[in-house]
Order: sequence, then C-alpha cells, then structure tokens
Amino acid sequence: MKWLFHLRKNLLRYLQRLHWQSVVLGVVLYMVICWLLLSMSGEHEIIQPETFFYWLVVTGSTVGYGDYSPTTPMGKWVTALWIVPVGLGIFGLAVGRIIAFVTQQWRRGIMGMKTLALSRHILVIGWNEQHTLNLLRLLLREERYGEGRRVVLCARNDIENPMPGEIDFVRVDSYSDDDDMDRTAMMTASCIIIDTPDDHTTMASALYCNSRNSNIHTIVYFEDDDLYRLLKQHCPKIECAPSVATEMLAKAAVDPGSSMLHHELLNVDDGMTQYSVIYPKNAPAVTVESLFIPFKRDYEATIIGIKYQGQERLQLNPALETIVEPGTTLFYIADERLLDFSW
Repeated sequence: MKWLFHLRKNLLRYLQRLHWQSVVLGVVLYMVICWLLLSMSGEHEIIQPETFFYWLVVTGSTVGYGDYSPTTPMGKWVTALWIVPVGLGIFGLAVGRIIAFVTQQWRRGIMGMKTLALSRHILVIGWNEQHTLNLLRLLLREERYGEGRRVVLCARNDIENPMPGEIDFVRVDSYSDDDDMDRTAMMTASCIIIDTPDDHTTMASALYCNSRNSNIHTIVYFEDDDLYRLLKQHCPKIECAPSVATEMLAKAAVDPGSSMLHHELLNVDDGMTQYSVIYPKNAPAVTVESLFIPFKRDYEATIIGIKYQGQERLQLNPALETIVEPGTTLFYIADERLLDFSW
C-alpha cells in the first residue's frame, strides 16, 4: 500500500499548487462530462438548462433535496460512480480555494500589504503607540457624526492593524517612497495627519506629502516649535499643531482648572466640545450678532471664533458687529456636532 500513500501525497501536493485557472477548467470539464454522461443515459429532464446546474450543485455537494433525481438505470450508475464522488472533490477544492483566498486577503489587510482604493479618506502617517490609538479613536468618533470618512493608518513599524474592522492599514518601508505611499491612496485623501515619534521624520514626511500634492489638507504635529516655524516658511498651506504642553502647565498654575477646560473642549466623548462649520457660500453676509443668538437659542451652541476664507489667522471672541462673509469658517462649542443648521 506504499504506492497508494505516495499517490495520495503527490495528488494533495498537486491540488494545493493548482492555480485558479486550473480549478475553473476542472469545474467546467466536470460539468461538461456530467452533462454528456447524463444525456447518453437518457436523463432528459435533468439536463435541461434551467435544471442542470442547480441539480449538479445540489447532488455533487451531497445536499440532495430530492426534487430531481435520475430515473434510468444508467443515470443512477453515472450519479453514483461519477457525479457524487468526483463532485465531492471538485466542490471541496473550489470551496477550499475560495476560503483560502478570502482568508489571504483578510490577512494581507491585517498585515498592511494591500493597496487601497479609497477617496476622501483621512490618512494618518506614523505610529506612536497609545498616542496614535487615541488619535484614531477620536477620528472615528468624529467621523461617526460627521462626513463618515474612512480612516487609514500608514506605519513603517512591524505591527498589524491595531483596529481591524474599524480602520484601514498600510505598512510601508518609507514615508517618502512613491510606490509605498501610493498604496495608501494618498493622492485622493481629503486630509493627511503626520504624527511620528521623531520630529525629523515628521518633517521629511511633510515635505514629501507637500511635494506630491500641496492642495491636500495636511496637519503636522511637532514637539519642537522651531521645526514648526521652519516648515510653515516653506509650506505655508500645511497646518501645524505645535506642542502646547508647556503652555498648558503655566496656564493651569495661574488659572487653576485650565487643563480641565482644554480637555473638555477637545474631548468628543463627553461634555462640551469645539467644532466648526462653514457659512454657506450662497448665503448673504451677516454680522456675528445675527448668528450668535440663534446658535445659542436653537442649538445650545456658542460661537467662539471665525476664520475668513483664504486667511491663516482666526479671530477668537469676535465682536458682535464683525461681518461673517460667505465661506467663513465658524468655530463653536456644543455638546455634539450640529448637522442640521437652518441658516
């Protein structure tokens, strides 16, 4: 029986190496042979176009509903000796290949090896462990009540997707390699956030992203304020988020409770939070006063600042007579993001 063992071993090895083309060809040949054998056996009802495929799948997979069955002696022999035994192997091989393909694609996504086909997503470049995890959770929370944009993490660390099923993940060798970064669909992203553990890596990534597409809203976080100012000189469109830890400590020392205030303004899970909305471009110019009262009365929201379109600086606590032009960004405090403004 040694020859039978070797035959089985070689057959399994061959089946494991089969390409999709070979599997599809095997299924087609099996179906053709089944149809010819049943036709020669006089099973005219079973080989009808509206019946044959259904009956073959049900019988070959041994489900066997019994609504159709061979009626001739030859048809029964063909079913017993060819259709069911060979069908089991073909069915198992095809299902196994499908499951293996789906599993492989899922695994590639977890490992960050897939090429994404997304648009208007938020791309986060860099992995800073718990800091990045908190950032991802905040983004998901914001987008759940916002535009619903997908969130993509791009990291060059040897990690798997930290939030499978919630975010997309791409692992790269370099943040400045065209082939690697194209896998993140960065050219069609609506926003790029760069936050790596090293400021110099952050600087290089920011310069690279700006060179690829300077029109994408890019946000960069630095620990060193000098790099923040240097980047703004060369890439004025990039929005930099410098570290405010020192300022927060000083402010809390002079005005106790300031750290809690700023935490509440940034925390989207509980309490009042800072949001923004763009005043419609087809709306007439109005004063802050004409918007301030309705915001407070109808939405329990408070306008705290405005930023005119095309300008870098914003006005905090604007005077009531300040003109709000079409396209102006309004910053406000509210319990949740307001999506149903009645201008």
